[in-house]
Amino acid sequence: MKEYQILLTNDDGIESPGLWAAAEALSQLGFVHVTAPREQYSGAGRSLPSNSDGLIESRQVKVNSKIWTVYAIGGSPAQTVQHAVLEILPQKPDLVVSGINYGENVGTGVTISGTVGAALEAAALGIPALAISLETDPIHHLSYSTEVDFSAAAQFTALFARLLLTQRLPEDVDVLKVDVPIHATTETPWKITHITRQSYYSPVQPVRTSLTEPGMLKYARVDDPHHPPGSDAHTLRVEKQVSVTPLSLDLTSRVAFAELEQLLKRAADR
Repeated sequence: MKEYQILLTNDDGIESPGLWAAAEALSQLGFVHVTAPREQYSGAGRSLPSNSDGLIESRQVKVNSKIWTVYAIGGSPAQTVQHAVLEILPQKPDLVVSGINYGENVGTGVTISGTVGAALEAAALGIPALAISLETDPIHHLSYSTEVDFSAAAQFTALFARLLLTQRLPEDVDVLKVDVPIHATTETPWKITHITRQSYYSPVQPVRTSLTEPGMLKYARVDDPHHPPGSDAHTLRVEKQVSVTPLSLDLTSRVAFAELEQLLKRAADR
């Protein structure tokens, strides 16, 4: 019987407890290869920075009482997927899982997420992919806080990983994006959602007296209860259910092409 090969990565870095919670859960399904950024790499999207050093450091860690060889990589989340597929794994994995992320990835900020970016990179390489995130207080987003309980999110990681390993999804579904509520249990319902067009996080102006001073851009969660029903944000924040959003690599607008073409031609002829 075939043993599934699963590649696990994240954007919080190789030391993240969320990564290791996912590793334990996924080990029930097959052989788990772990390649993750050497440092915290949140907000990287699907970026491939030209200044990444690409250094690959093998480490020994204990998971479920067994010693695993894992890899810390000098690069973005998407680059960890590339290095794994091109250099580390003997063959393409059956599935790539990215997470479990500290903090939900919903709304218009989805393309900013390194968690989602790694999954999209896997999809671009022809590999089924899952991006999973846990709603947390923003104070924990860039931390490795042990106050965050990943147990329910780990169970949902295993659930949707199993589905992706055993079921062929429709052609236009390249990634499943899963966001788990902060107080979820293994009994929390899940539903298929779409991405809300409303902002979920908003940038915060740096506090400084001169533009020549360092000024790191930060963000704040927008506490807006009016996200549309059926959206990822509404499902997560209002209904307190697990949001499962199918993502496509095809970013083309779903507009009627003939209608758009006529509109543009009329504008060009004026």
